[in-house]
Amino acid sequence: MMHYQVRTLRSEDFVVLGQLEAEIFGSAGYAPLCPYYLRLCTEFYPDTSFLALAGDRPIAYLLAFVREREAYCPRLGVRREFQGTSAATQVIMALLTTLVARGVDLCWFTVKPENTHARALYRRLGATERGTRRDFFATGDELLVQDLDVRCGLERLRQGLRARAG
Repeated sequence: MMHYQVRTLRSEDFVVLGQLEAEIFGSAGYAPLCPYYLRLCTEFYPDTSFLALAGDRPIAYLLAFVREREAYCPRLGVRREFQGTSAATQVIMALLTTLVARGVDLCWFTVKPENTHARALYRRLGATERGTRRDFFATGDELLVQDLDVRCGLERLRQGLRARAG
């Protein structure tokens, strides 16, 4: 398993996030998140949002927000050539570790119905699909909502990594 550096966001990551949004989501035909949203993540939610690097090259990111004992993860993006590696798993591990330390019980994920890779990843962690939200980010948009028991998800992730290393 390739190991990537995963760290929390910094203010100066704003430009990189915009570039990753355009490359990962824009090129796939999805509307990239607006700059205001990305700036909120770098300035007000950097301790629950993460950037993964291969050397000094940004390859993946995860944005999350915490309210009391629940977290919401609206975005996980991985550059195409790093999809199928452990990049997504490593940023999720960073998030879940942080959430457990903060006493968060539940994490919500949203995912496009056709994104079978992300849906399978969240299912492997123990997430449960709870329904569909229409017009959530934009008119005509459809997202599946999944929730995950944070401690259960972290334990499943750790077990999977031990099994691969074993």
